[in-house]
Amino acid sequence: MSFESWAAFAAASTILLIIPGPTVLLVVSYALGQGWRTALPMAVGVALGDFTAMTLSMLGLGALLATSATLFTILKWVGAAYLVYLGIKLWRAGGTLDAQPRTDAVSAAKMLGHAWLVTALNPKSITFFVAFLPAFLDPAGDFLTQMLVFEITFLVLAFANAFGYALVASRARRFASNPQAIGVVNKVGGGLLVGAGVATVSFAGSRT
Repeated sequence: MSFESWAAFAAASTILLIIPGPTVLLVVSYALGQGWRTALPMAVGVALGDFTAMTLSMLGLGALLATSATLFTILKWVGAAYLVYLGIKLWRAGGTLDAQPRTDAVSAAKMLGHAWLVTALNPKSITFFVAFLPAFLDPAGDFLTQMLVFEITFLVLAFANAFGYALVASRARRFASNPQAIGVVNKVGGGLLVGAGVATVSFAGSRT
């Protein structure tokens, strides 16, 4: 695995994590209702959920790579197209962060468990990783090494993203509930996702 491949993965992962989705909405909802104390348990829960979904996806990809290099290459192109699709969809979404404050007092352990369940048990999570990861994997490289590096990278970014969203929502509630601000985030993220998808296609094409 080259440094360029890892950097592209880290950049695309950062963009994808920032995009408001079910996990971000849950984190923001708790933070709006209960403040900054939610940041750590929610971030840990999100990271554990992503670890669960990503590990299951990577094991499936490893089996596919061992079975057919051609199918794996096709999946890489599908993943690149998926990034472009997500970017276009995000660009057109506008301000869609509709998070209602959760004022029900729950323990840190319950918040962590809730974040893990929402992140890990969402079928879209595993589907997303199956489509996303192949674009950055090198079939000629050691799969387990790449799996370890990509998982650690993504989990660190996922933890930081959830922690950051919780802090921002607890301290800058107007931003979190401002559709114009979220709309700007969506448009910037959407444009970057399209660029990442195009770059991934070019990168994948140069190695086939």
